[in-house]
Amino acid sequence: MKNIKVGKIINTHGIRGELKVLPLTDDPKRFSDLKEIYIDDDSYYIQKVGYKKNFPIVKLKEYSNINDVLKFKDKYIYISEDNLVDLEEDSYFIFQIKGLKVFTLEGLEVGIVKDVLTPGANDVYVVKSENKDKEYLIPAVKEFIKEIDLANKKIIINPIEGLLE
Repeated sequence: MKNIKVGKIINTHGIRGELKVLPLTDDPKRFSDLKEIYIDDDSYYIQKVGYKKNFPIVKLKEYSNINDVLKFKDKYIYISEDNLVDLEEDSYFIFQIKGLKVFTLEGLEVGIVKDVLTPGANDVYVVKSENKDKEYLIPAVKEFIKEIDLANKKIIINPIEGLLE
């Protein structure tokens, strides 16, 4: 089973062993539903989660002192795939999009999705061409993205003039 990155521990919080987390998810409140997390491949159980200015404050079971949790600072929090939330139809997790091959409607291979940017209104796929040594920024909107086929690991796009130049 694959572990999915959902947050980064950016600091401790208080002296009782709580951790301030930068959420790497659309819904910071989803941390309230978690019972178990992974840090450096080790499993930890959550005792409670609070929020301060949309930052989850996570208290791990069996950790009650700031000195015990300092080692977690700047580490990433992962969850198992079976803890993923259900998405709406035609919505995908970033880890599902990265690595997919991108083709035009005509079958021309554009490249591979190397990253997904989340600047605001919509995501943007960073597609790296394998043979032209170029990168393309493809807005993740229905006007351009015609099909995402996870089973065959490909995305079909309908680019406007100039998008792939």
